[in-house]
Parts: sequence; structure tokens; C-alpha cells
Amino acid sequence: MLRKIGRLFVIKNRFEAYAIIFALALGATSRGASYLQDFPGFAGQLLFLATTGAVFLAGAKILDCLRLEEELALHTADQRRE
Repeated sequence: MLRKIGRLFVIKNRFEAYAIIFALALGATSRGASYLQDFPGFAGQLLFLATTGAVFLAGAKILDCLRLEEELALHTADQRRE
């Protein structure tokens, strides 16, 4: 039962990855907008940039890991055939 619940939290394809990255971006821009209000000027802009930059890094890592898992699955399938 726990295994079935755990599978809900696994990213299985690129569409799910893009949906998660989009949700992260929405949250980051919302947080960045509040930073701009709380810290006007250069400090707020720098914090806004940091929140959106973190989404770029996380999104790249998510997509790289997905590609790596796909390549690993293909490699293990090829090994089993031999």
C-alpha cells in the first residue's frame, strides 16, 4: 500500500516534469514579488532574481535526471537482451 502511495510522488514523464517546473515557477515569482515589495530597490531585485534562478537550476536538474533514468532503462533493457 505504501508503495502505491509512493508512486504518486515519482515523476514519470516530461509532461509531469514541466507541470512541476511550472508550479515551482509560479511560486517563485509570487515569492519574488513579495520580496520586491518588502525590499524595494536593488536588494529586492536581487532576491527576485535568486528565486527565479533557483527554478531554472531545479528544472534543469529534474529534466536531466529524467533523461538519465530513460537512458538507464534502455541500457538495462539492452543488457537483458544480450
